Amino acid sequence: MPGFLVHVGASGICPHGGQVTFITSNARVLLGGQPAVTLADIFTVAGCPFQVPIGTGTKPQPCVTGRWLVPATRVFINGQPAILQASTGLCQSVEQIPQGPPTVVATQIRVMGT
Repeated sequence: MPGFLVHVGASGICPHGGQVTFITSNARVLLGGQPAVTLADIFTVAGCPFQVPIGTGTKPQPCVTGRWLVPATRVFINGQPAILQASTGLCQSVEQIPQGPPTVVATQIRVMGT
Protein backbone atom coordinates (compact mmCIF):
# COMPACT_ATOMS: atom_id res chain seq x y z
CA MET A 1 0.00 0.00 0.00
CA PRO A 2 1.48 3.36 -0.97
CA GLY A 3 2.05 6.16 1.46
CA PHE A 4 4.34 9.00 2.44
CA LEU A 5 7.62 8.07 4.15
CA VAL A 6 7.82 8.90 7.87
CA HIS A 7 10.62 11.04 9.33
CA VAL A 8 11.51 11.90 12.94
CA GLY A 9 9.60 15.18 12.74
CA ALA A 10 6.33 13.41 11.95
CA SER A 11 3.55 13.48 14.51
CA GLY A 12 1.63 10.47 15.71
CA ILE A 13 -0.65 9.23 18.46
CA CYS A 14 -1.18 5.94 20.30
CA PRO A 15 -4.67 4.34 20.31
CA HIS A 16 -5.49 6.26 23.49
CA GLY A 17 -4.27 9.70 22.38
CA GLY A 18 -0.70 9.71 23.76
CA GLN A 19 1.97 11.60 21.78
CA VAL A 20 4.29 9.38 19.69
CA THR A 21 7.92 10.42 19.17
CA PHE A 22 9.85 8.69 16.40
CA ILE A 23 13.48 7.74 17.06
CA THR A 24 15.93 6.54 14.41
CA SER A 25 19.55 5.51 14.09
CA ASN A 26 19.52 6.59 10.42
CA ALA A 27 21.58 9.71 9.82
CA ARG A 28 22.17 9.39 6.08
CA VAL A 29 18.75 9.60 4.43
CA LEU A 30 16.90 12.85 5.12
CA LEU A 31 13.34 13.86 4.28
CA GLY A 32 12.81 17.57 4.53
CA GLY A 33 16.08 17.82 6.45
CA GLN A 34 15.08 15.20 9.04
CA PRO A 35 16.15 11.53 9.24
CA ALA A 36 13.80 8.92 7.78
CA VAL A 37 12.39 6.16 10.03
CA THR A 38 13.06 2.46 9.29
CA LEU A 39 11.78 -0.93 10.49
CA ALA A 40 14.74 -1.23 12.87
CA ASP A 41 13.67 1.91 14.74
CA ILE A 42 11.40 2.24 17.74
CA PHE A 43 9.08 4.97 18.91
CA THR A 44 8.21 6.25 22.35
CA VAL A 45 4.85 7.37 23.69
CA ALA A 46 4.22 10.09 26.26
CA GLY A 47 0.98 11.11 27.93
CA CYS A 48 -1.06 7.95 27.31
CA PRO A 49 -4.00 7.96 29.77
CA PHE A 50 -4.97 4.26 29.40
CA GLN A 51 -5.96 2.38 32.57
CA VAL A 52 -7.31 -1.13 33.17
CA PRO A 53 -9.93 -2.00 35.78
CA ILE A 54 -8.66 -4.10 38.68
CA GLY A 55 -11.05 -5.03 41.46
CA THR A 56 -12.73 -1.84 42.64
CA GLY A 57 -10.10 0.47 41.18
CA THR A 58 -7.92 0.92 38.14
CA LYS A 59 -4.29 0.35 37.28
CA PRO A 60 -2.42 2.68 34.94
CA GLN A 61 -1.33 0.75 31.83
CA PRO A 62 -0.12 3.48 29.46
CA CYS A 63 1.56 2.97 26.12
CA VAL A 64 5.26 3.82 26.53
CA THR A 65 7.05 2.37 23.53
CA GLY A 66 6.39 0.64 20.26
CA ARG A 67 7.82 -1.10 17.25
CA TRP A 68 6.96 -1.39 13.60
CA LEU A 69 5.48 -4.58 12.14
CA VAL A 70 4.60 -3.89 8.49
CA PRO A 71 7.03 -1.55 6.66
CA ALA A 72 7.37 -0.54 3.03
CA THR A 73 8.01 -3.44 0.65
CA ARG A 74 9.94 -1.61 -2.05
CA VAL A 75 11.79 1.23 -0.32
CA PHE A 76 14.91 0.51 1.74
CA ILE A 77 17.10 2.85 3.78
CA ASN A 78 20.56 1.54 4.69
CA GLY A 79 19.29 -2.00 4.05
CA GLN A 80 16.20 -1.60 6.27
CA PRO A 81 12.63 -1.21 4.98
CA ALA A 82 11.30 2.34 5.29
CA ILE A 83 8.23 3.19 7.36
CA LEU A 84 5.24 4.66 5.55
CA GLN A 85 2.40 6.74 6.96
CA ALA A 86 0.19 3.70 6.33
CA SER A 87 2.61 1.22 7.98
CA THR A 88 1.38 -0.90 10.88
CA GLY A 89 3.01 -0.81 14.29
CA LEU A 90 2.26 -1.89 17.83
CA CYS A 91 2.27 0.22 20.98
CA GLN A 92 3.27 -1.55 24.20
CA SER A 93 3.02 -0.90 27.93
CA VAL A 94 5.96 -1.05 30.34
CA GLU A 95 5.12 -4.74 30.85
CA GLN A 96 5.30 -5.26 27.02
CA ILE A 97 1.54 -5.82 26.80
CA PRO A 98 0.26 -4.99 23.29
CA GLN A 99 -1.95 -1.89 23.39
CA GLY A 100 -2.88 -1.35 19.74
CA PRO A 101 -1.54 0.35 16.63
CA PRO A 102 -0.18 3.90 16.49
CA THR A 103 -1.49 6.41 13.96
CA VAL A 104 0.88 8.65 12.01
CA VAL A 105 -1.12 11.88 11.89
CA ALA A 106 1.21 14.07 9.82
CA THR A 107 4.49 13.61 7.98
CA GLN A 108 6.30 15.11 5.01
CA ILE A 109 4.31 15.09 1.75
CA ARG A 110 7.01 14.99 -0.92
CA VAL A 111 8.33 11.40 -0.90
CA MET A 112 6.07 8.39 -1.35
CA GLY A 113 6.77 4.69 -1.34
CA THR A 114 5.14 1.26 -1.36
